[in-house]
Amino acid sequence: MELFDICDEQGNPTGDTVERSEAHAKGICHRTAHIWIAKQENGRYKVLLQKRSMDKDSFPGRYDTSSAGHIQAGDEPMESALRELGEELGIKAEAADLDFAGTFRIRYEKEFHGRMFRDNEVAFVFVYQKQVDIADLTIQKEELDGVSWFDLEETYEACKNHDQKFCVPIGGLETVRKYLKERIR
Repeated sequence: MELFDICDEQGNPTGDTVERSEAHAKGICHRTAHIWIAKQENGRYKVLLQKRSMDKDSFPGRYDTSSAGHIQAGDEPMESALRELGEELGIKAEAADLDFAGTFRIRYEKEFHGRMFRDNEVAFVFVYQKQVDIADLTIQKEELDGVSWFDLEETYEACKNHDQKFCVPIGGLETVRKYLKERIR
């Protein structure tokens, strides 16, 4: 049983917890950690996106954030981010390797596998810019089918235009774009 901290609109835990299935059935606000792996190439940023497993309970087979996951009850965003990087991609990172870029909200209702899914989360965004070679990654097969590099601006435009290849939250893209643009001034 996965338990999440119920949180307020800013991502502060209220002191109560909720089971994962109930949070998504009722749209109860909880927290997630989103990690974006970014690199500069020829003056442009590229981001590593994961292709979600066809067995996922939401957006199966679509490209998504480099690594992301729910923050378990009692955990902090940074420790969850580090755990997700290790579990999903085999990256052994330390807190100093991740930069906090901000938070954004995710809210939607959609049917997947014949069941209504109500997401209501505060996402904590981190950026990882150490060198990553796809061939060196250890992919968690239960979670994802693979990873690929994508141009950040092209991905942003595709997501704004609702390209069904992606399920990347636009708020996450906007947070990462702003963070990276501030770093190259």
